[in-house]
Amino acid sequence: MADGGTALLRLMAWLSPAFPVGSFSYSSGLEGAAHEGRVPRADALRDWIEALLVCGSAWNDAVLFCEAWRRARGGGNLAEIAELGVALAGSLERHRETTLQGAAFLAAARGWPGLRMPAFALPSADLESVPYCVVVGAVAGANRIALEDACAAFLQASVSNMVQAGIRLSVLGQSAAVGLVAALEPVVLDVAARAAASTLDELGTATIMADLVSMRHETQHSRLFRS
Repeated sequence: MADGGTALLRLMAWLSPAFPVGSFSYSSGLEGAAHEGRVPRADALRDWIEALLVCGSAWNDAVLFCEAWRRARGGGNLAEIAELGVALAGSLERHRETTLQGAAFLAAARGWPGLRMPAFALPSADLESVPYCVVVGAVAGANRIALEDACAAFLQASVSNMVQAGIRLSVLGQSAAVGLVAALEPVVLDVAARAAASTLDELGTATIMADLVSMRHETQHSRLFRS
C-alpha cells in the first residue's frame, strides 16, 4: 500500500471541494426532497442521508467503488464495471451527476504529477460516461491507497456535500451541520467496511422515494442545484 501520509494527503485533495469536479453544484436529489418538505429539519436530513448510505445510491456507489479498486489493482475489466454503474443510475439527474463528475475527476487526476492512471480500455468518448465512484475507486486502487480508507473518505465527502447542500437549502445551520457530519461518522465507517468486503451480488437499493424526488427535480421550476 501507499505510504500513509501520502495516501492521506491525496484523499484529502481528491475529495476536497477544491478538486475541480463541480461537486458543489449537485445535491444528489436532496433539493427535490427539501422542495417537497421531506427534510424540514436536521434530524430528518440525517435520516435521509443515513438511508442513502445504508441502502440507497450511496451504498451502490460504495460497492462499485470497491469493485473498481480491486479491478484496478488486479488488472480486471474496468469497462464492465463502468457500464454497470451507468446502468444503475436511477434517473437522468443521477446519470448526469455521476458521469459529469467522473469525467471531471479523470481529467483533473491526469494532471497530477506521477499518478498511475487505471486503464479503462474504453474509447476516449466513452470515458465521459464512467461513474464518479468507479473513477475514484480505480484511481485509488491503481495508486495503492488502502481500500477501506479510500471508500470511507469517498463516502464522507458525499455526506459533507449533501450537508452543505442542506445549509444552502436552509434545512439547517452551520452548527447543526457540523454535528450531523460527526453523528454520521460511525455509519460511514460501517458502510465502508461492509462495502470493502462486498461483491457485486450486494448491489441494490430500497430508497424508492429518493429516486422519485430525483426524477421530479428534473422539471422543478426553480433550482439551486443540477441534481
